[in-house]
Order: sequence, then structure tokens, then C-alpha cells
Amino acid sequence: MNKSELVDAVSKDSGLTKSDSEKAVNSFICVIGSVLEKGDEKGVKEVALVGFGIFSVNKTSGRSGRNFKTGAAIEIPPRNTIRFKAGKNLKERVNCKGKTCKQLN
Repeated sequence: MNKSELVDAVSKDSGLTKSDSEKAVNSFICVIGSVLEKGDEKGVKEVALVGFGIFSVNKTSGRSGRNFKTGAAIEIPPRNTIRFKAGKNLKERVNCKGKTCKQLN
């Protein structure tokens, strides 16, 4: 599913217009990105959506690597990566395999 398909699905599911659904999806993406980039008012760089999952920032340390083409050793700098850990309800919904699945609320 791409972004436009997500907007269509949100519009259909919520009864919002496609324009309002697009604003909601864009706002959701913007807020999550902003919190992961800068942190919330407490400085926490994490978004927890109960039942869905947790978006968080994971810091990786620098390390030595190797250029596969030349074989030369290189230093890989430390960086921040985005992590998503699926919540219990989402895991159950994905793994229900044809059984009646609980709605994600």
C-alpha cells in the first residue's frame, strides 16, 4: 500500500473526504517525524500507540567496515536509526490466519 492508497482507505473507513484524509495522514507522518527528530515536550524521542506499536530512535555506534569493491577499511560513523516494535494487538491481527480477528482499537 502506498500513501495515496492509504489516504483512500482512511477516507473510506472514517467517512472523511479524501482531502481531509490526506491532511490527517500528512499530519500523522509530520508529527511522528517531528517527535522522532526533536523529541516531545519532555525530550523523549518515542511515539507509543497502544495496541499498534512503538516508533523510536535507536542510536548506532560507529564501527569499522570494508569497501567491498576495493577492500579498503573504512570508518562508518555513528547515526540514528528508526525502530518500530509492533504491539500485541497488531501482532495478533497479522497472525490470526483466517480466524476471526479482533479489531485494532
